[in-house]
Amino acid sequence: MISIDRVTKKYGDFTAIENLSMQVPEGSIYGLVGYNGAGKTTLLKSVAGVYGICSGSITVNGKNTFTSPEIRQKMFYVPDEIYFEPFSTIEKMAKLYAGYYPGFSFSTMDKLCGVFKLDKKAKLNSFSKGMQRQAEMILGMSTMPDVLLLDESFDGLDPQKRNLMNGMIVDYVAERNCSVIISSHNLHEISDICDRVALINGKNIVLDCSVDDVSANRCKFRLAFAEEKTQADFSGFDIKKFKGDGKIVTLSLRGNEEENEEKLRQMNPLLLEKFPLTLEEIFLEEMEDSDYDFKEIFS
Repeated sequence: MISIDRVTKKYGDFTAIENLSMQVPEGSIYGLVGYNGAGKTTLLKSVAGVYGICSGSITVNGKNTFTSPEIRQKMFYVPDEIYFEPFSTIEKMAKLYAGYYPGFSFSTMDKLCGVFKLDKKAKLNSFSKGMQRQAEMILGMSTMPDVLLLDESFDGLDPQKRNLMNGMIVDYVAERNCSVIISSHNLHEISDICDRVALINGKNIVLDCSVDDVSANRCKFRLAFAEEKTQADFSGFDIKKFKGDGKIVTLSLRGNEEENEEKLRQMNPLLLEKFPLTLEEIFLEEMEDSDYDFKEIFS
């Protein structure tokens, strides 16, 4: 269990994350999404024990990740920017990692190199960006971690290798009951592999729910009326987003979908259509300043 409790991390006067809390159970794959600079990488590095935090606590199975080397030895962090020693190979990096990770499995590394078709004796600086990510994932999985932290680790992978990576992570979690946090901008990626999703906005978690339930209490309606409507006409609804164009109204509503639909029908619309919201639409709705009228800029 990864427990993040009211964590704040500052860099001088800049606050990267503030009073942030979330929990990742064992055997869970947690997706972490948010715009650039929202604090995703800071959070992952804080969980990994790379950064100390200003307040709050981060523990794995009750132990502080920053002060417990034995916890970090069962944790692997794959950063957005991959670094290998100059002129190293997967084989040489494996020997380096094995000196720090007691559970490192050379047989697992050999098998994964075969699966991903990577030469463990080839120079890593000759690999493409995608191949380097695969190599780092192979090394990371070979440490047999209890906690896996992935920062944009699918970036640069072709669809076939991405599917292969997904399958590897899902099977490993099922077999070893590992806790995983994946930071990604690819929302389809998140929905395909993750059990839960957390959205960071404004330095804090604004959405935290299972992927299956992410749109359960959110629905979009498009309506047409005989007369013009304004947002004030819908004061009895929990509106997340409103767009009115005379007699045509588009609403994104929180709450029970059936109850909202029934209340809208009582307003006697000429037309009522409803649409489930995708994870991407919910992400955009939760972000600040997601809509701009570019006509005003270029006029």
